Amino acid sequence: MSNPQLPENLSVQELEQLLYRKKHALRRQRLQRLKEEGRVVEVAGLPSPNSQPPTMPRVQAAASGALRDFQLQLEDEPEPEQFDETTDETPKGRNGRSWLNRLLFLVEVGAVVGLVAVLLNLWGTQRELNQELSQVQQSQAAALTLPTPTAAPLIDLVVLPTGHQYVDGRSPEPIESGDIPAHLLPAMQAYKPPPLPTPGPEQARIIEIPTIGVNAPIVPGVYDWEQLKRGVGHHTGSALPGQNGNMVLAAHNDIYGEIFRDLNKLSPGDEFTVSTGTRSYTYVVTKIEIVEPTEVDVMQATDYASATLISCYPYRINTQRIVVFADLKTNNPAS
Repeated sequence: MSNPQLPENLSVQELEQLLYRKKHALRRQRLQRLKEEGRVVEVAGLPSPNSQPPTMPRVQAAASGALRDFQLQLEDEPEPEQFDETTDETPKGRNGRSWLNRLLFLVEVGAVVGLVAVLLNLWGTQRELNQELSQVQQSQAAALTLPTPTAAPLIDLVVLPTGHQYVDGRSPEPIESGDIPAHLLPAMQAYKPPPLPTPGPEQARIIEIPTIGVNAPIVPGVYDWEQLKRGVGHHTGSALPGQNGNMVLAAHNDIYGEIFRDLNKLSPGDEFTVSTGTRSYTYVVTKIEIVEPTEVDVMQATDYASATLISCYPYRINTQRIVVFADLKTNNPAS
């Protein structure tokens, strides 16, 4: 005798009845859980859901494939346009809210992009204004510092000596000083060298730099074009050899003997000698710098015995100055 509990021994109607009862039991459990959570309440006057499932005879006549599809559908999946008990919304409501959220998100992104564009535009405008203001301030400062012919000696305080443009095949002139700022050229052209000092026994006569093979005469004046043709110029008003203060000496690097052509080959610790009519003084190189023509602070006086050698740089370009700083070597013997 066959076992009536096996699924293959049940008819289609019995299987559908069994599945229907199972789904009904699950439905009751779900309603009970929702009631415990307070999401389903019983209203007075309305009957509560049946505790027992309806009998199948009402639907046996429709026990076809379509009916089975309907009975096999999960209880927690609402049909189209069905009310959702968990969210109190229909699918159409959810779709509408989804599109609204997307639209709001796009609006927020657009607002952020617009704000960034405005900030970048403000930053660029402020930068342009600062640049224009800086140019105006520089032009005003240049106009204020323009020397007049009556104040020509101030050229000693604004431009380093030896400036010129190298002209192959002929002697350059002072007015060809291309490395001097344009607003200082009128003062350079109108400049008249101060009177040369009366020769004395303590004035510098000869400079010797063994490291680069220099042995040249020293003449008074560094802005007198004719004086620099004769040798190394001694800046009028700077210290005398061996005395406290800064002794400033200048010479050309590519004309008139190229006396200071190899200053860049010197190193800290190298020595050179400056002789007067009575004795010689030895100076020790401390540092070497490349500066702009207007950096005249290298000629400032010191409270100790020092020397500064100046020439144009680079060779035959002359847009800058090379400056050699040195201090007097102690215990110099008398010549």
